[in-house]
Amino acid sequence: MVKKIIVLLAILFFAVGNISAQEKLIEKANNKYKSYAFSPAIDIYTKVIEKGFVSAELLGKLANSYYFNADYKNASVIYKRLVTEFEADVTAEQYFKYAQTLRTLGEYDESNAILEKFYDVASSGDKALFSKDTVASSEKIKANTDKFKISKFKYNSAHNEFAPTFFKEGLLFSSDRDTGNFAKYRHTWNSRDFLDLYKVNVDSVSLDKVAKLDKNVNTRYHESTSAITKDGTTMYFTRNNYKDGKRVKDSDGVVRLKIFRADYVDGMWTNITELPFNSDSYSVAHPALSSDEKTLYFASNMPGTLGQSDIFSVSINDDNTFGTPVNLGNKINTEERETFPYVSNEDILYFSSDGHLGLGGLDIFATKIANNNFTGSIVNVGEPVNSNMDDFTFIFDSENRNGYFASNRKGGIGEDDIYALVENEPLVLDCVQEITGTVRDKISNEILVGAAIKVIDENNEEISSTIMRSKGVYNITLDCNQGNFVRAVVEGYVPSEKYLNKSNGEPQVIDFYLERDKVTAGAGDDLAKLLQLSTIYFDLNKFDIRPDAEIEIQKVIVAMEKFPSLKIKVNSHTDSRGKDSYNLWLSQKRAEATVNYMVSKGIDASRLQGEGFGETKLVNKCENGVPCTVKEHQLNRRSEFIIIE
Repeated sequence: MVKKIIVLLAILFFAVGNISAQEKLIEKANNKYKSYAFSPAIDIYTKVIEKGFVSAELLGKLANSYYFNADYKNASVIYKRLVTEFEADVTAEQYFKYAQTLRTLGEYDESNAILEKFYDVASSGDKALFSKDTVASSEKIKANTDKFKISKFKYNSAHNEFAPTFFKEGLLFSSDRDTGNFAKYRHTWNSRDFLDLYKVNVDSVSLDKVAKLDKNVNTRYHESTSAITKDGTTMYFTRNNYKDGKRVKDSDGVVRLKIFRADYVDGMWTNITELPFNSDSYSVAHPALSSDEKTLYFASNMPGTLGQSDIFSVSINDDNTFGTPVNLGNKINTEERETFPYVSNEDILYFSSDGHLGLGGLDIFATKIANNNFTGSIVNVGEPVNSNMDDFTFIFDSENRNGYFASNRKGGIGEDDIYALVENEPLVLDCVQEITGTVRDKISNEILVGAAIKVIDENNEEISSTIMRSKGVYNITLDCNQGNFVRAVVEGYVPSEKYLNKSNGEPQVIDFYLERDKVTAGAGDDLAKLLQLSTIYFDLNKFDIRPDAEIEIQKVIVAMEKFPSLKIKVNSHTDSRGKDSYNLWLSQKRAEATVNYMVSKGIDASRLQGEGFGETKLVNKCENGVPCTVKEHQLNRRSEFIIIE
C-alpha cells in the first residue's frame, strides 16, 4: 500500500513580540472598552439568544457573522437551528450558505440534503437567487468528466514511473526501475535518491525500448522532472543538491532539490550547470517552459512562498541568464502544495495541487495564461485524469491533442504509473466579467475608501480582490463560467456580498452599503442607531412591549450589561393622530413601559431615564391634517435609546 505523501519542508515560525508590545495592545483594548466600542454581532446576538429571545432574523445574522469570520463549525450550528426552528422564514441564500459550511466541514451528505431544500426555495419567484445547475458542489468537478480518455503506458514497470517529458518522437521520464530502491517520497522536496531519467522511442537505441540517459545526467543521486526546448538542444531537470560527489544538507539535515541545465551535443547531454537561483536552504524543482521558451516555471519553497510549495516563474534572457523569480500569486498558489507545472503551446498552465478543490490527494488543474497574468478560471480537469489518489506531472501536445500524466491510483503496475491520454473535448477556461460599483457607509452614505472587494467562488475560496480607491469606484473581473460571490469588506463594518450566477459576461454594477460592526458611542448618541437595531414600534393607542420589540430591547440590555457605566434615556413618541395632550401622556407611558421592562430584566433603575415627546418629533410629513397611510403613521410610534453617560 502506498504510504501517504509527506512533504518535508524546513519552515521557520517566527514568534515576534515582547512585553511592551502586549502592554500597548492591552492598553488599546482597554481604551476601546472605556469608549464603548460596541460589537453588535456575535457577542450581542449570542447573549440575547441565551436569554431565550430568538427570531429568524437574529439567528440569520449570527450565523452570517460566524460565516464571514470563517468559523464554519459554529455557523453550521446556528444555520441548523435557523432551519429547524424557523423553516418558513429561511431564505435561499441562507440555505446556500448552510450547505457551503457543511461542505467545508466535509459533511457532504448533509450538504446535499440542504441543497435540495435550497433548490425548492430558489426555484420560486423572486427567491430564485441562484441557478440549480450552478450550485457549488463536487458535481462541479464532475462536470469535466470524460474530457480525456486515458490508457495505461506500456513501458510502466513494477517500480515507479512518472514525470513524462516530450523529446523528439518519444518521451523522457523518471523511474527507479533498476536502482534497487523505491522512491517512497517522490512527491516531496527531499525526494529519496536513486531516481534516474530514462528515454523511450527517442532514437534507434531506445526504439521501443527503455534506456537510461547518459551518466552525465544520471548520477548515484536523484534525477527527476525535466523540460526540453522544442529544438531538443537544451534540457532543464531536477536533481538532488550535491557537491564533489556528496549530498549537501541544509541546517535541518534536509537534502534540497535544484534545477540544472544541460546542452544536447552529438547525442550526449553535456555542459551541465545549476541555475543561479538555486539554494542550499530551500528547494527549486520541476521545471517547465513557456510556449515561447522565454519563461521558466518551477516549484519551490523559497522565501515568499504562500504555502508548502508554490509555483514561480523566471524570465530567460537572450544571453541565457535569468531574471528574478516571481511567485505566481494567490490565484494559483494556496497554503497547501502547488507543484509540477506544465505550459502547453496554447498558453495553458497545468499544475498539480491539493490546495484547490479536488477529488483527493494531488489533482491536476488548468488555467489560461493571459499576458503573463493568471486572472482566469482555475479548472479541475476532472475524471478520469483525476482520482482520489495523487495525480501529477501532466503534459499535453496541443497539436495532436494527446499527452501523459502520472498517478498512484489503484490498478497500476507500480506505485506510480504513467498514463496516456487523448482529449475528447477542450476544457472551458475563458469567461471574464467586469464588475464595477461603490462601497458606502449605510448610514452616512460616505464612500469607504480602502474597502476590499473580493471575488469568492462557490467553494468559499477567494479568487481575486481589489481595493476601493479615492476615486470612489472599484473595478474587478471574475470568471463567468461559474457562480461567484462579490464581497465587500471594510474593517469596522459587517461584510456584505452579492451572488452572481454564471453568465455571458455582460458587465454589471454592484453597489454595497455596509453597516458598522464596531462603533464608538458618546453622550447624545442614539444607541439604537449605533447598534443598528430594528426600530421599536408600538401598536395604536397602546404602550405594552410587543414581542418583536422585546428582541431589540434585549440587545440594548446586553450592551448595558457589557458596559456597566452606560446610562440610557428612553425617548418615546407617538403619531399625530389624537389630541396633543393624550399623545404626550401616551408617549410617557411608552417610555415608562420600556424602562420598566429593562428594570424587570435586571438593569438598575438608576441607569435609566424615560421621557415622552408625544407627536412633537415626527420622522416624516404626517402632521395633523396631513393624510398618511397606516404604515407611515407606524414610523412615528417608536422609542429611542439616547446615551446620557
